[in-house]
Amino acid sequence: MILCVPVFAGGDFDDFKGTEGVSKGNNSKTYVFATDATWPPMEFVDEEGNIAGFDMEFLEAIAQASGFRYKIKNTSWDGIFSGLAKGAYDAVISSVTITEERLATMDFSMPYVNAGQILVVPIDYTGGEKLQNFGGKRVGVQRGTTGDFAVEAVPSVDRRAYIDVELAIEDMIIGNLEAVVCDTVTAISYVTAYEVFKGKLKVLGEPFTEEYFGIAVQKGNTELLALINDGLAAVVADGTQAQLTKKWLR
Repeated sequence: MILCVPVFAGGDFDDFKGTEGVSKGNNSKTYVFATDATWPPMEFVDEEGNIAGFDMEFLEAIAQASGFRYKIKNTSWDGIFSGLAKGAYDAVISSVTITEERLATMDFSMPYVNAGQILVVPIDYTGGEKLQNFGGKRVGVQRGTTGDFAVEAVPSVDRRAYIDVELAIEDMIIGNLEAVVCDTVTAISYVTAYEVFKGKLKVLGEPFTEEYFGIAVQKGNTELLALINDGLAAVVADGTQAQLTKKWLR
């Protein structure tokens, strides 16, 4: 089931989600989760004007499993973490990578998606699935990203750096590159969500770095963190996470 949340002016969503008769935590509490719905396939506004994507369905499943109510607040990425720190919302679910720097100012759920670096190749590519198989071949990266650093660490690869990953993708389409390295979610987005690239690209192999997404929670909110982790563990154990991964991230 896709969680579709009506979009209201100002980016606030007033309809409640999750379990109506909560069984854990504060029964009167409705938690506010912020997202920047501009990152398909994780969170985006669909053709009907509703928010959809992996994170929205994943949160719905977690709330049902753990027994809490929530609502979604759509907000821009710029300032999303300062809003969390100030208490404008209780948590952020928006393709947030867990980093040491962020752990200093917010708490995180257990990791739930490895969005590490992966190879994107033309649809007709046949050959090895590892970065090392591209020795002597031209591989595009976005300059200064973890993908750039990963390719730089393999000297046999002919690294070509771009200011934007989309420019690298476009150059690969016209035959100037053999592959592009970017994070997994970005890769899947280009393969599945961009009409101009559909049928021309494919994701190759598995991520070769570890860069995990987590749900960010306001520092010290142990009640909500426990609810999220309980629900997350349940949807991993019952196969829901695997089903959503297959639907959205493959």
